[in-house]
Amino acid sequence: MEALKKITINFADGSSKEVARGTSLLDLSKKYQAKYYSSIIAAKVNNDIKELDFCLENDCKVEFIDLTTDDGMRIYRRTLIFILAKAVNDVFPDRKVVINHSAGTGLYCEIFGERELSADDVKRIKTRMQEIIDMHMAFEKVIIPVEDAREVLREKNKIDKLRLMEDRQNTHAILYRCDGFEEYFYGHMAPHTGYIHLFDLIHYPPGLILLYPEKTNPNVLPVFKELKKLFAIFSENREWGRILGVESVSSINDIVKENRIGELIRISEALHEKKIAEIADMITESNKLKKIVLIAGPSSSGKTTFSSRLAIQLRVNGVRPIIIGMDDYFVDRDKTPLDENGQQDFEALEAVDLELFNEHLARMLNGIEVKVPSYNFNLGKREYTGRKIRMEEDQVLIIEGIHALNEKVTSSVPRENKFKIYISAITSLNIDDHNRVPTTDTRLIRRIVRDHKFRGSTAVETIRRWPSVRRGEERNIFPFQEEADVMFNSSLKYEHGVLKIFAEPLLAKIDDSYPEYSEAKRLREFLSYFIPIADIHEIPDNSILREFIGGSCF
Repeated sequence: MEALKKITINFADGSSKEVARGTSLLDLSKKYQAKYYSSIIAAKVNNDIKELDFCLENDCKVEFIDLTTDDGMRIYRRTLIFILAKAVNDVFPDRKVVINHSAGTGLYCEIFGERELSADDVKRIKTRMQEIIDMHMAFEKVIIPVEDAREVLREKNKIDKLRLMEDRQNTHAILYRCDGFEEYFYGHMAPHTGYIHLFDLIHYPPGLILLYPEKTNPNVLPVFKELKKLFAIFSENREWGRILGVESVSSINDIVKENRIGELIRISEALHEKKIAEIADMITESNKLKKIVLIAGPSSSGKTTFSSRLAIQLRVNGVRPIIIGMDDYFVDRDKTPLDENGQQDFEALEAVDLELFNEHLARMLNGIEVKVPSYNFNLGKREYTGRKIRMEEDQVLIIEGIHALNEKVTSSVPRENKFKIYISAITSLNIDDHNRVPTTDTRLIRRIVRDHKFRGSTAVETIRRWPSVRRGEERNIFPFQEEADVMFNSSLKYEHGVLKIFAEPLLAKIDDSYPEYSEAKRLREFLSYFIPIADIHEIPDNSILREFIGGSCF
């Protein structure tokens, strides 16, 4: 009989352990915490994320989640945001917290009330947050029928969450309670407030910056790095959303239900066209025509379509652009540098033949004809197929590549001859006041759809490669984004409802036998908040979104 009360737990390192049936993940984690660099905050059970109060009833595979992982840091941030919301409720019960967008190494938040937030207000909120953390207040997860949840939301005047819940088909809703304060958060929480060991609040009028650790060094609070240009793009996008009345997912869902999505698509696309035309004007209307336009941005930002549309606008301005890709200057594959794991690192700066690239740039700018290479990705070698370039007075070079903003790449060209553009899908959209739409998720879903449609990759393969892609972006792209002369936001207010149609069936194929199941489940949950937009014929064939869903004229 005693044997029947035991279950076998298999761990990610190949070891196993027998434990009593009903053992909680929290109790189990305490025995293994010493093996982890930072606090264990959750676990995967058969590839599905569970909170630490989950009790194990059957043989299973367990993988603990600490703060060095994306999942762990998401739970940390979500718990911290809950503590912020509770602290504001405790100190200023008549004020409302809105989590707006990322801001360098933190989150930009606004606390709405009758008067603007002061530095003293921020200190009081921070003090209350620390008190809540020090008391190790437990979180209670409550599952209630949707109708009961709607009634609670009406009573508390949580209109943003009420509208969102009305668009979903779920029969039950999950809320979290902590010391009499309750909120709806879409994702897992830490067991108690004491798991938040590092945070800071910085007054950043009219709001504040909420700082938290990074997964690369979760035991140290990073210094706040102000990214003024990126912040301005976020703010501009959010203000435009306010003007159009599309600040949240529920507002976009309302437009879909009212059959007004065609109008939103046209306005969104017109805004893109206007911005691209303005950038073309900036390039051509300076005292001296910029001879090189450099375009960089993270994966799935729409760089290819943007480059083509910019080229058209430059032609409208009487300038003849020449587009060349930095990928054509890759070193031969056998000369590609290796990363820390001994794998070929195609995103390293050394993967580009900088000497040849700069030699060709210098010759082009001096009006000398250059035979430019074309990279054969099948053979892993540069080839010369007969393409020749001789630049004339009314021509500019458009160069697109992940390293394009790094001055080392174009060291042979004086800075005054270059115009740098940073492009990304900078998403300023909230699920509700406390749950934002991360830019990274937008780009990942774009890539899943594109890789399946055009590159023969499954959603599993794309998700599996994504951490490596992100590491490359952190190393090669983001450090140079503020050096851009202008930033272009490639996000479209309507795109998630369109991407949902393509992405959901791909994500649904990933079952719990895959390590990527938890990420696929998270993305499916995220997309479930959007009403699908099936009228893709409304999307013009030059749209950046067409680069991912197909039908692009480019």
